[in-house]
Amino acid sequence: MDAGGASPRAAISRWKFAAWRQYQHLLDKSTPHVGRRWAGFVVVALVYALRVYLVEGFYIVSYGLGIYILNLLIGFLSPQVDPEVLDAEGPTLPSSSSDEFRPFVRRLPEFKFWYSITKAFCIAFVMTFFSVFDVPVFWPILLFYWVVLFTLTMRRQISQMIKYKYLPFSSGKQRYDGKRAPPESTSLSEA
Repeated sequence: MDAGGASPRAAISRWKFAAWRQYQHLLDKSTPHVGRRWAGFVVVALVYALRVYLVEGFYIVSYGLGIYILNLLIGFLSPQVDPEVLDAEGPTLPSSSSDEFRPFVRRLPEFKFWYSITKAFCIAFVMTFFSVFDVPVFWPILLFYWVVLFTLTMRRQISQMIKYKYLPFSSGKQRYDGKRAPPESTSLSEA
């Protein structure tokens, strides 16, 4: 057998692995830089929006992108464990000030949310270069339908957040100044 026949295939495989490792290294280095990552995403989204505006088409691609973003947003705002499922088993959230604090854990972490939404915009941008995806549609109907879908979905999500008293956003690590606040009540359900 000739060893030269496997050499180009092995070289391509090594090159693909090296490229993947470099890409993964860049992703790993970008993890702590939240503001820069989201600024990069805004640039990617603006380039996509400019492309769609200038070519005056690809509205169905934008609609599909909007549905996907809505799906990601629901995952980002939802807790990892659904409180409606646990509600049948009994209360799991603290009901008094002496109960254990359980932090909010997202179903879709922030980094994966950023990575998925950025990748989706990049894929949608590439799709705008192929005329097969430029399906003629009346875009105001798609926009209206998406706004209605967004409104109904977010209303349901916000009502669930209010019902189970969780807030998916935090302003960072809680800081203590050494003074203890006086207890206002003995039960969280009284508030």
